[in-house]
Amino acid sequence: MKYLPADKAVLTGSPIRRELFSGVAENAIKLCNFPDHNKPVILIIGGSLGSKKVNEAVREILPELLKDFYVIHLCGKGNLDNKLAGITGYAQFEYANAELTDMFALADMAISRAGANAICELLALHKPNLLIPLSANASRGDQILNARSFERQGFSMVLEEEDLTKETLTSTVYKLFEKRGSYVDAMRNSNQQDSIDTIISM
Repeated sequence: MKYLPADKAVLTGSPIRRELFSGVAENAIKLCNFPDHNKPVILIIGGSLGSKKVNEAVREILPELLKDFYVIHLCGKGNLDNKLAGITGYAQFEYANAELTDMFALADMAISRAGANAICELLALHKPNLLIPLSANASRGDQILNARSFERQGFSMVLEEEDLTKETLTSTVYKLFEKRGSYVDAMRNSNQQDSIDTIISM
């Protein structure tokens, strides 16, 4: 097998599902039962199984977040909290399939784990994001590498799981929202935008 020399290699990013670009924000407003669209929306993505630590931290600061944001929380199978059902501005789901495109269209920013597919989708959609990678103790460490790479390129803020508290999460969310424009600009200027076309042309 022949490999390209390092100076000939091309970084394309991960291929993105085209349907992610066709979401309709109004559909997500109805699905989440939000009364209107007069607050920015945070989309929280914990992965298919959810994240106990992220779920707990988000729910702990929910009263603070809901003063200024609507929250869509994909919390993973079996992780719904019935005590929070019906709270205005908070919509929780175990997972999302086709409706994820609409949620992305509505979201102003995201909180996510740092799996390769998730972060490349956030990049392609230009969603300012806070990445909370799985700790080295609970993974191979690839999510930490992913998150730090995106942080260096100006695409993401990063909060290590070991540093995750209600105080650090609250302050980082508000800092991200304040600086969201700079993250959108960095993602728009990335050369990893149209990976499918780049791969095909090669």
